[in-house]
Amino acid sequence: MGLDDAPDEARDTATVRRIARELDALPATEARFLAAFAYVLARVARADLEISGEEMDTMVKLVREYSTLSEAQALLVVQMAKTQATALAGTENYLVTRQFKEMSNRAQRVDLLRCLFAVAAADNNISVVESTEITQIGQELGFSSQEIASVRAAYRDQLSVLKDLPG
Repeated sequence: MGLDDAPDEARDTATVRRIARELDALPATEARFLAAFAYVLARVARADLEISGEEMDTMVKLVREYSTLSEAQALLVVQMAKTQATALAGTENYLVTRQFKEMSNRAQRVDLLRCLFAVAAADNNISVVESTEITQIGQELGFSSQEIASVRAAYRDQLSVLKDLPG
């Protein structure tokens, strides 16, 4: 994920500032980007009020894939994002997602949307609440319903709403 010009650090949410401070070895722009990325992942994992071990593992894997962080650093970022998503109970969800949108390009937002489905599917079951949260995030990122559905199609077998259908 290449990085675009990001907004001033002064516009960062408290969540992004707190996580980015832990990444002081990285350039500020990259640290802020990863902080927002990890928080939005945690937002989806927390949508059903529980972040499973599988979701945590997937988030760590994704943070590592989209950064130069070590396993320990990625785990720290994900742990902090989880803590913030749990403690703030949604008060910064829209703000952090909007900030991610401002600091990313379209390709990075598509990658994030795919990652959101991967996190939700980590336990082989995307609940209705997780799917709804991803749709909300997708809309906040500027995607149409059709674009979101197109990415969701790759995870059709994990959608709980479709598992209950006969045949």
